[in-house]
Amino acid sequence: MYEESPRHRSKPLECIVDVVMSTATLPPKPRIAIIGGGPSGLVLLLTLLKRGIPATLYEREADSHSRAQLGGMLDLEWDSGQRALRENGLEAEFIKHSRAGDAEETRVCGKDGVLVFHLKPERTISVDDSANLRDARPEIDRRILRELLLNAIPADSVKWGYSLVSVRPLGGGQHELTFANGHTTISDILVGADGAHSRIRPLLSSATPLYHGVTGPEISIPPDVAALPENSDINDAIGLGSMYASEGKKLFFTQRNGDGRIRAYVWHCAPLEWSLPSDPKAAKQVLLDMYKDWAPFVRKFIQICDENAIYTRPLLYLPVGHRWEHKPGVTIIGDAAHLMSPFAGAGANLAMVDGLELGLTLADAISQGLDADAREAAVAKWEETMSARAEKFADMAARNLEASTGPDAPHSMANAWRRAIELAAQSRAED
Repeated sequence: MYEESPRHRSKPLECIVDVVMSTATLPPKPRIAIIGGGPSGLVLLLTLLKRGIPATLYEREADSHSRAQLGGMLDLEWDSGQRALRENGLEAEFIKHSRAGDAEETRVCGKDGVLVFHLKPERTISVDDSANLRDARPEIDRRILRELLLNAIPADSVKWGYSLVSVRPLGGGQHELTFANGHTTISDILVGADGAHSRIRPLLSSATPLYHGVTGPEISIPPDVAALPENSDINDAIGLGSMYASEGKKLFFTQRNGDGRIRAYVWHCAPLEWSLPSDPKAAKQVLLDMYKDWAPFVRKFIQICDENAIYTRPLLYLPVGHRWEHKPGVTIIGDAAHLMSPFAGAGANLAMVDGLELGLTLADAISQGLDADAREAAVAKWEETMSARAEKFADMAARNLEASTGPDAPHSMANAWRRAIELAAQSRAED
């Protein structure tokens, strides 16, 4: 019988020792805390977990059903919002729940309802022809997107009912987090995905949200009311996607949700202190007086809107080009980093690609066993990439809002749409 020499027997033992020593020298995985359960925070959490990096998300809302009735449609682009889903294995689910073609219809008109611009893409998308997604901006309800992401994340990774009260820097990139429910925890990496009024942003920047000078309520018509035959005039006027009526520093912007609800944003130029009466009937009358000489379908929409769903939505933004000096152990993404008006159609897309790219950056650094300094350098480099990308869209959002509420609206708004289409076509040709 063959007998192994000592040299042959030593190889497996050496391999085992090498593995043990290699594992022992890897630094412990950092404690990652994500504040905020919007699109950016959820995508970041999913990206990390999918790559074996543990993290915990803290959300102040009581559960996943809180404020489920709020939020309109989000149109996701191939290289940002769609990419965040695609690289986390959710492309098929997105296609299943999104709408393209008719949902991308865009109408622009003046207060008389006469169209000055009409875009009606003629395409449909299915799982079998997903290549068409590159040139489309399929729309998905914000609520459905949130459910899609949450369904892909282990339930114990999201802590509901955790409203952040304070953050205390401990040095070395660590932070002590205290929540309203009495819970405290320590993070090695803290990510603020907590929106416009972020509690994490002050750790990095003195910037606070600024007011665009435009405010007004979100109102809506429930699905059953929108479907009534007597309301066909509203349906005919707004189409199947989005409609922008603008004139005289006033805007009436509608979106059709996937469940049939129609939302409208009744924005106008006014001081930040502007508000509606708390009584819904009195609130409606204020709006009717403001829009007294507008098209009949606009006034009818106000008259029949849901009296239990009237919410004031002032338009806020962070300075265009907002940046900060990197600090160890903390960063911000989404609206916390680059809040802008919705007039570039970029907020959700930027938030989701922020979450994806930060997640990939952290996962790569941690998986390689990089030390804290190298990891922080990678995050700092990514922060500049994020800020530069957001700056272009923030500038576009500001210009488009001005075109929508300026003296030449609605024609200036129609021209902004035409320029956007031309730029998109040029970008596709270059690709």
